[in-house]
Amino acid sequence: MTQSNETQHTQSSRQAADVKVTLRGPAELADALPYLMGFHPTDSVVMVALHGEHGRFGGRLRLGLPQDPEEWPYVARQLADCLVRNSTRRGSRPDAIVLFLCQDPREGERSSTVMERLRPLAQRLRLACGELDVPVVEALCVSAGRWWSYCRPEVAATSGDGEVLPLPGSTAMAATAAYVGLPAPGSLRDIEARLKPADRNRHHEIALDIACAELLPRMLGADRDTDQEESDQEEEVRRRTLALARTALERFRAAPPIADPAHGDSRDDKLLRDDEAASIILGLQDRETRDRAAEWMESAQADAALRLWRALSRRCVGPYADHAAAPLALAGWVAWSSGDDAEARVALRMALDREPHYTFARLLHHSVNEGLDPELLRSCLRLERRKRVVAATATRRGPAGRAGRGPGRHSPGGRHARTRR
Repeated sequence: MTQSNETQHTQSSRQAADVKVTLRGPAELADALPYLMGFHPTDSVVMVALHGEHGRFGGRLRLGLPQDPEEWPYVARQLADCLVRNSTRRGSRPDAIVLFLCQDPREGERSSTVMERLRPLAQRLRLACGELDVPVVEALCVSAGRWWSYCRPEVAATSGDGEVLPLPGSTAMAATAAYVGLPAPGSLRDIEARLKPADRNRHHEIALDIACAELLPRMLGADRDTDQEESDQEEEVRRRTLALARTALERFRAAPPIADPAHGDSRDDKLLRDDEAASIILGLQDRETRDRAAEWMESAQADAALRLWRALSRRCVGPYADHAAAPLALAGWVAWSSGDDAEARVALRMALDREPHYTFARLLHHSVNEGLDPELLRSCLRLERRKRVVAATATRRGPAGRAGRGPGRHSPGGRHARTRR
């Protein structure tokens, strides 16, 4: 099986466009999984399409392990159909599939017990792929640093304890990743932990209550008699939100990143006042405000912007959990724009968990999974920014009027179209 330019980091994958790695046997295949995904999957089903005589890796699909065994037949059919259909739509039907089931033992449980518990799910997935005439050539269980093969049980240790994964950094995949400059993969749990609240902080929740009481009527124009007055009020809230966010962004830029993620996130949390963070979170629920904030994706701003969006996502607690969709989507966008497809996928999936119909996150998630170039969206955002600057300049220089203020709520693209999409 060959891995060729299917890496998760755009800049490095361009440098490695001609690099190929040949994986020999299930041990190297299990070791390669984190590099294929950009992180160590936990509690996950992972399916990878293979193409051609040498098994070139293609599309991949990850889903959290379904807890109810009664769901396994349905989930297996859906996953198999999704991977085959999407691969075919991209231009090449898979010739085979590799399957991974990843879960660490529960307290007091052995890894071999995990392997046996998940065996029926592996069988369901193999049957579902076979019904689509795409064989599963390898099905591995990975648990607590060990692996088993469901397809070739004779490969694993006869004791049932499985085989130990290769030492970190000792395989061809690890050496190649280091050569092309890819960072060592972290765990899925670690990426998620940076994007969600550690606990329900009452101070954050109270600040959001206060901001909601203050800003929501102004965002909805409830106290205005005319469409124009409402539009003016909305624009005022936008300007205030973006000014607060820009001030916070500069504060994050002035604070150098800390290598240790936990310490870095803790420091970043302290850079935001509760009232300031709450006002920004509420303001970002407006589509146009969020789109303008998405313009902070250039290299000089990207790192600070990603840290800011993570910190705001961690503030969305209690009844405001779904408000995290906006900062999570922005975090996903900046991560993708910066070449970190792994964090982008995680952040966008978390945004959709909170708001399944959040259009911005859905479009970005689709684009990342399709392997599109983020420069297309960057160019669009730059163009919109130039148009806005030109319109604002013309308004200041021209006769009195309303040019550049945007549509009212009853016109196409107005308030109801702008909010929370």
